[in-house]
Amino acid sequence: MSLLIFLVVVLLVTNIILAILYITERRAPAYTVYDAETKNTLKRRVIHLKEELESELVEFDVEEWERALEESLEEEIRNL
Repeated sequence: MSLLIFLVVVLLVTNIILAILYITERRAPAYTVYDAETKNTLKRRVIHLKEELESELVEFDVEEWERALEESLEEEIRNL
């Protein structure tokens, strides 16, 4: 009987420790360290994507988008 109680206590303590470790890990921010070459490549890619999005934003027509959205919604409603 005492062996059973000992095992239950050990399992409870183990579960508590694992729960504390899990919660601590979930709250800790995850950092990734990049070497200089990778960091520069990522910066260039982000700059390129930013420029691409800015150029698309200039060409973006809100009224045309709204019309297309309304048409697709009307079509979806008809299909229901």
